[in-house]
Amino acid sequence: MCEQMTNGGKRQRPAIGILGWEAGSPDTLAQFERIPGNIAHPDTFDFPVAYQRIAGAHYETVVVEPSAEVLASMLDAARAMERQGVRAIMTSCGFNAVFQRELAGAVDVPVFASALLQVPLVHRMLKPDQCVGILTAAEEHLTGAHLANVGITDEIPVCIAGLERSAEFTRILTDAKAEPDVDQLESEVVDLARRLVSQNRGTGAIVLECTDLPPFAAALRQALGLPVFDIVTLADWVYESICGNRWSRSNSV
Repeated sequence: MCEQMTNGGKRQRPAIGILGWEAGSPDTLAQFERIPGNIAHPDTFDFPVAYQRIAGAHYETVVVEPSAEVLASMLDAARAMERQGVRAIMTSCGFNAVFQRELAGAVDVPVFASALLQVPLVHRMLKPDQCVGILTAAEEHLTGAHLANVGITDEIPVCIAGLERSAEFTRILTDAKAEPDVDQLESEVVDLARRLVSQNRGTGAIVLECTDLPPFAAALRQALGLPVFDIVTLADWVYESICGNRWSRSNSV
């Protein structure tokens, strides 16, 4: 049962558990975690979450070459979170889409491994000939297996652009000590999305695979005039579905 915050400051029990990248590795893009809107930033969500870092999980072992060892650790962590009482499990990287089926099969609570799970829904919201734009951390590493495991079939038209085209993102990716220029990164992300839309005139909405991109979702909506979905929109939906009680006759769910 989800505990709700009261005027007396009652502490909420986290209903959503997030499987995150390990701490301390130079390949974790930890600099982005200091930006509100990032999935690992404490002020991103209006509800408490439990965050469990997975040893060995970082850019190389999740994005570049998905690791069976990391998956095994994620499965163990997911089961532990379930025992601790979380009502749903998410992950801190959209490339965990490749592990969606294994993670969902390991526990008895819903698992939302990637913001890309929203793509089939978004597709059904659009005209049949429109495509769903995807902004990803690395287009070259986003494979058919990633898409298929979250229900993105060949019948769903998608157009994809990767952050490898962003000089600022690449700078942070290749230098663990570099501090991000947030304004510059936002500008490059918006430019990337504009190019994607201009090259694919039928783009009807954008889904952000990368969990480092939600801080720029508002700028994208304003610049493109399109709906933008990300891991935060998914988390909000998930939380409402498991803990929402706005019309309840009692104070608990």
